[in-house]
Amino acid sequence: MSRTSKLIIGSALALVALAAVLLAPIDFGATRIVSEADIARPPSDVYAYVTTPGHWPEWHPSSLGVHGAVDHSLLVGETVEEDFSVAGRTGRVTWRVTDREPDRYWRIAGTIGGREAGTVSYTLTARAEGTHFMRVFEYGAPNLLFALLNRWTIRQQIDEESRTAVRQLKQRLEGSI
Repeated sequence: MSRTSKLIIGSALALVALAAVLLAPIDFGATRIVSEADIARPPSDVYAYVTTPGHWPEWHPSSLGVHGAVDHSLLVGETVEEDFSVAGRTGRVTWRVTDREPDRYWRIAGTIGGREAGTVSYTLTARAEGTHFMRVFEYGAPNLLFALLNRWTIRQQIDEESRTAVRQLKQRLEGSI
């Protein structure tokens, strides 16, 4: 075998090994994005609005459309599908309600193609002037490549999209848009 052939084969094997390391299914922990706002509406109004999927595209810039049970506040076990564009990636996620305390707390878990895609939770706290709303989005890094991209760009994009969403939610519920 010629020296050039050995170099080409060696380089190809090195690339395959690098790809294997970058794409190996290893859990690199979860990223937690927290967005908050004080909304001048009672918790019951905020809760009913945010837990009704038909409203999501009205305030969340990543929500392109929803399908299924979209016309009411979802109960534990109910599911809905959402078309999304998050950090430049588009797709469809299936959300399932995993926890619900009316007017206080709501949590959904998402799957994309049968793979866990993260969770979203809403915590509402009554205040004299309305509601303190906290949205938490948690998602995992299934491999080293995703963990690196998340650290460099994805997390910042999702954080900005989440802050925009909560700001728009506040404006919509307070009648500013």
